Amino acid sequence: MTKETDSLGPKETVYSESEIMARLARDLPHWRYENGWIRRKYKTHSWKSTLMVINTVGHLAEAAWHHPDLKASYAWVEVLLQNHEAKGITDKDFELAMKIEEVVQWQPGKEGGALEGTPPADQRFAYVKYD
Repeated sequence: MTKETDSLGPKETVYSESEIMARLARDLPHWRYENGWIRRKYKTHSWKSTLMVINTVGHLAEAAWHHPDLKASYAWVEVLLQNHEAKGITDKDFELAMKIEEVVQWQPGKEGGALEGTPPADQRFAYVKYD
């Protein structure tokens, strides 16, 4: 982990590859580190579901003011995070990844509350392919 300062004050802490790998293993086991990015591919059931995931990630990124790169196709979305200003992986990347994971993987039917979630037996309502 490195922390530098410049005339504008402290810069973001950039994590080493071994620190990134340890943090992913601990906090984000479905994410991987590759070519300077932490990334995760979400499998969906259709183009409509893909667009819903993209919009969800977009909302979270805009609210956080930290913007990922996205790749998408008919039945998947890949989220790639890197702090461009810091030129590496920082706490911003991990925190946004955890929030994206929490929201996209949310299954209200498993929580036992009033919200049932999408009917698992009816493919007309299929959404994300949950882990």
